[in-house]
Amino acid sequence: MLRKFFSKSKRRAKTDTVICIGSSSKDVFFPTDKGVIFDTPKDLTAQKKIAFELGAKYQVEDRFETVGGCAANVAYGLARLGADVRCCTKIGDDSIGEWIGQELKKGGVGLDVLQKEKKCKSDLSFILVDAKTGERTVFSDRSANEKLEIIPGKLRKADWLFVSSLNGPWQENLKKILKFSSEKKKRIAFNPGQKNIATDTEAVIGAITRAELLMLNKDEALEIVTHVALGSTRKQLNDEAYLLEKLKDLGPRVVLITDGIRGAWAKDENGISHAAAIVVEAVDTTGSGDAFTSGFFGALLKGKTLGDALAWGIVNGSNSVKEYGGQKGLLREKEIRNIAKHVKIEKVNQ
Repeated sequence: MLRKFFSKSKRRAKTDTVICIGSSSKDVFFPTDKGVIFDTPKDLTAQKKIAFELGAKYQVEDRFETVGGCAANVAYGLARLGADVRCCTKIGDDSIGEWIGQELKKGGVGLDVLQKEKKCKSDLSFILVDAKTGERTVFSDRSANEKLEIIPGKLRKADWLFVSSLNGPWQENLKKILKFSSEKKKRIAFNPGQKNIATDTEAVIGAITRAELLMLNKDEALEIVTHVALGSTRKQLNDEAYLLEKLKDLGPRVVLITDGIRGAWAKDENGISHAAAIVVEAVDTTGSGDAFTSGFFGALLKGKTLGDALAWGIVNGSNSVKEYGGQKGLLREKEIRNIAKHVKIEKVNQ
């Protein structure tokens, strides 16, 4: 049963320790309603664009600064739910890095595996948010995270390794994580980045075979399944049950696929469940996927059912878009429980 699989024995009072591995940054948000959004259907990879007058100056009413990066966001979200969590990420030896560390610490995230690179800038993102839709355009400077090192001995306290999008020599780091987890019986929750999948699908698939929990969005799931299930028809690829089956065949005990307003699907040994999305007025969609991930994973860590985990993810993700950044809208367990009981969960026939 899923409850027994993810939760500790009653004889062990210690809660699972999670180390989130991946990126962190300082995110600076500039909301504006001055951009002109237009369709570009001939550009299949970017069918909508936003434009501003070249050379113009625009006044923004306010700006918002938060910690960003998948590993940092998920660690923060798990800590908000009461998990024992640390963040293995790299910051620069500068004021931005100091600020990132302080913010994570204030959020209850352990810093004993945080890395600092001398003579290096911490990662910084400028995020332009369309005030009318909440959609964003991100400009990122990746510096410190390109130099992340996996030092196996530093991960020994973990029960779970949450592996998110990796930068720099990420294949080498991923190999180290997999080797360490195999030798020391560490459990892996895998949430690979789009860039990782696109640049080395085979490396990502290799990690999936070792993961107990796999979390993807629909586009990521499609890219992997088209690689492992050659000859899949368009109808099959449009079927979430088919995607979940092919991904689960690779080895994970639990597979999650999210698809924005269409909700989320998850599969375990007992079948497939679907959670409907909660429609809210979005201020900013940055970090909503990470918020879903921390809600879903956090519920499983507490021994919740697959349906409950989907509901927790939906609630956390939908609340996060009401605020700027990936952290301010994250909820505590009591808050999630009160709303999650209203989320529609249904079993999917296969």
